[in-house]
Amino acid sequence: QVQLVESGGGLVQAGGSLRLSCAASGSISSINDMRWYCQAPGKQRELVAAITSTGSTNYADSVKGRFTISRDNAKNTVYLQMNSLKPEDTAVYYCNADLLRIGVPGSWRYWGQGTQVTVSS
Repeated sequence: QVQLVESGGGLVQAGGSLRLSCAASGSISSINDMRWYCQAPGKQRELVAAITSTGSTNYADSVKGRFTISRDNAKNTVYLQMNSLKPEDTAVYYCNADLLRIGVPGSWRYWGQGTQVTVSS
């Protein structure tokens, strides 16, 4: 069994910062790409940032220069440092990971349960 657990969301004023964490646990052999998505009310879930196992990153245009994705492979954890937050960043943020499970063939994609980020103006 594998779980992804997010933390770090909350309420912050515009211009403030938050750091989200997402820790993967369970019978994991290795983790490939890890990603953060966001979903605002009434909107589709969209990709915010992604990072490969070797540290290559890519970002949505709306967050470039403000958000930074990173990971700690020893801890099976991905982070999202969110700076200069705007009210339009308000959403539920989800992480996902493509990983190999011990003793189970194939690549598996898991999602976290989501963490709310609210930015007040």
